[in-house]
Amino acid sequence: MSQITIRGAHINYEILGTSGPWVALSPGGRRPLEGVKHLAERVAANGYRVLIHDRRNCGASDVAFEGTADAPTEYEIWAEDLYAMLKHFNATPAWVGGGSSGCRMSTLLALRHPDAVRGLLLWRVTGGEFAAKRLANQYYLQFIELAKKGGMAAVCASEHFAERIRQRPVNRETILKMDVNRFIASFENWAQGFLDDAAKPVIGATAAQLQSLKFPALVVPGNDKTHDRNIGERAQKLIPGSELYVLFPEHQDIDIVPPQEWEFKDGELADVFASFIKRHST
Repeated sequence: MSQITIRGAHINYEILGTSGPWVALSPGGRRPLEGVKHLAERVAANGYRVLIHDRRNCGASDVAFEGTADAPTEYEIWAEDLYAMLKHFNATPAWVGGGSSGCRMSTLLALRHPDAVRGLLLWRVTGGEFAAKRLANQYYLQFIELAKKGGMAAVCASEHFAERIRQRPVNRETILKMDVNRFIASFENWAQGFLDDAAKPVIGATAAQLQSLKFPALVVPGNDKTHDRNIGERAQKLIPGSELYVLFPEHQDIDIVPPQEWEFKDGELADVFASFIKRHST
């Protein structure tokens, strides 16, 4: 793996494959790049160069708790970072995709920077009230409560950010230097963004925005309450000319299917992606 400074932040990344069209893939949640590496290796074996990276607050990259004027939310920060990385590697336009949070980031990148996107590969699409509430708590509200009770030291001690410090020790100083009230205000704002999106067809995009996408798009719906199949199917119907591929026909009435169950299907998903890209590259 390698490191690069992007928009003032240390970003950990890896490029798989040495030739062919560019693809950028991202995992769900705040999982590190290892969460999508096996899939990326399979895609690269089909003749593509695949960029994977640790987004901020993920893996061995920098932590970041506040947005900027051009990227006020965490997902906008992620989208702008990926855009800058693709530009740096002269990789635009690229096939961009991801699962769950990676899906939301990819869609946002396409909306903000259509020049950088050749097509979309979207899996485990999230939307609806259940997903919005659950994810707002997972990403933000639980850390707000920790900060209120124990300050930024308690945030450092949380399982997620303790791992970010282990992988990149300077993150401890960054976290401890953050004013606790600014941290709480920022995370409250980011959490509210999730809650406000509960009525949208997918978290992060309106129906009109999905309908405005002009790229080839492949949608692979999820199979749990956080990634409801109906949400993925609805998104596919809204994106003009997009295609649907059902990887898991059976819905599971649980909060979330472990990502490892999806990783068992990496070979099939990689073949589906490669076939889709090939069909839309001629």
